[in-house]
Amino acid sequence: MKILFVVPYPHSKAPSQRFRFEQYLEFLREKKWQFKLVPFINEPTWKILYKPGYTLQKTWGIINGFIKRFLLLFTVTRYNYIFIHREATPIGPPWFEWIVAKILKKRIIYDFDDAIWLPNTSENNKIVAGIKWHHKVSLICKWAYKISCGNTYLQNYARQYNPNAIVNPTTIDTVNLHNQVKDQNTEKVIIGWTGTHSTLKYLNQIVPVLQKLEQEYQFEFWVVSNQAPQLPVRSLVYKPWQKETEIADLLQFNIGLMPLKDDIWAKGKCAFKALQYMALGIPALVSPVGMNTEVVDDRVNGFICHTPQEWYDNLKEIICDPSLRLEMGKAARNKIQQHYAVLTNRTNFLGLFV
Repeated sequence: MKILFVVPYPHSKAPSQRFRFEQYLEFLREKKWQFKLVPFINEPTWKILYKPGYTLQKTWGIINGFIKRFLLLFTVTRYNYIFIHREATPIGPPWFEWIVAKILKKRIIYDFDDAIWLPNTSENNKIVAGIKWHHKVSLICKWAYKISCGNTYLQNYARQYNPNAIVNPTTIDTVNLHNQVKDQNTEKVIIGWTGTHSTLKYLNQIVPVLQKLEQEYQFEFWVVSNQAPQLPVRSLVYKPWQKETEIADLLQFNIGLMPLKDDIWAKGKCAFKALQYMALGIPALVSPVGMNTEVVDDRVNGFICHTPQEWYDNLKEIICDPSLRLEMGKAARNKIQQHYAVLTNRTNFLGLFV
């Protein structure tokens, strides 16, 4: 068995790649299956991709990616399956996928974990928004052998074009990575949030709640991200995201937050923040949007917060009660191990290649 992974980013850099398929690569080795990862973006371009400016360097990085994709077509016939995560090229029509499926007659496994058929281009890269070709997602779905979807909302979209759409949830490695449990008996209470610059906007809705709580209780509000937030919150502590310290930083949290705006883009979210918190024994407080309500069981392993008042009431309760944090944290860890762990989903993932 030979599998070619056609991916957007360098290995081990992007969360979507790390938690969608990279953590299953060892299972492929165990089965003696051969595989190769070919990113569109190289390491130098990745380092500047989401920073403002660097127009010439980004342009050359994109051109270089297209050249590599064209040359890759001459080796595609060596592989049994072509696993494409999100898209083969970040802009323009799906010419690579069309050639692979229609001309070379290869089996495409198409994987995505966001509502990527909707326009949602970063402000720093808005220059390419008009040529993103978001509508190509439906075409790739039609041409795919199987589609690997992060949740049922994404699966329902894909099934409009192809019945072979499978829910392959984003999963957590509870053995080798998220393999510790938060000690909730801490003197300091830390409320935390982690995510990329593109999701920082969702924190705005809970700023008034945090401001009110600051007047009554002592706590720190940690934001672990690749970009510093601009929030009028006195308790704010910013921690730059680093892969090397990711788990240690998350283990500082007593409580993890995942607010979302209820829109069609957020419905495609795969509750990744909540999954990370819960795997480490950290109760998650989430908005009732998309997959959040599947992952979090209200008042069992976290809280589902429908209104600002519920955000306030639930945060107040859990800030004041370390035994509740401990009880919910244990239940949260169990939920992940039973339903969203890599080992639990191993057979489901490997089943894509049959």
